Amino acid sequence: MNNRNNNRGSSNFPQQTHFIGVLLPEDITLTLEDCRRYMREAYGCKSGHATPIHVTLVPPFRLSKEYSSEDIARIIEKEVLPKGLSFTGHIDNFDAFGDRTLFAKVVTDAKWVALRDAVYGAVVKAAPGCTKKDGRPFAPHLTVANRDVPEGVMIVALQVMNELKLVEDFPVDNITIFERQNGKWVSAVSLGM
Repeated sequence: MNNRNNNRGSSNFPQQTHFIGVLLPEDITLTLEDCRRYMREAYGCKSGHATPIHVTLVPPFRLSKEYSSEDIARIIEKEVLPKGLSFTGHIDNFDAFGDRTLFAKVVTDAKWVALRDAVYGAVVKAAPGCTKKDGRPFAPHLTVANRDVPEGVMIVALQVMNELKLVEDFPVDNITIFERQNGKWVSAVSLGM
């Protein structure tokens, strides 16, 4: 088989370069990093563990070279921050999306939807065509393990996680633009609300 065929997938699916999320306070981040460590040591889960703990507002997308993180930041500063959308979020233990994703459950409410919609609107205004809105209902969450969770372990892993009784309030006080740099997601710009 030649190299052209081996690289077919990468040419058809350009690498995602950015996503937008909300970072959490250090104490909650450290707790969830411990949960990731448990999943890595107990089940070999590594997918996504290099990404900072966050709630995703706009999932990964490819930003063309004609636009930059600064373009997105400027429009968020102009159009989203003045709306005063900061609030207190709430974590209510853990849950899963099927057998694929284990996460700390963030309680969904109208404030999350308003923030997501405002940020999404700003992103597509700053860089038209870079992303499209997910048609599914918004489900804010804090991923602990995804994609590489071994089959059949989710029920046990959820039981272990829920023994932590993680019930926490946290400030939703930033909008963070993440960039893929050297194969890892890093916080490029964080805007306080």
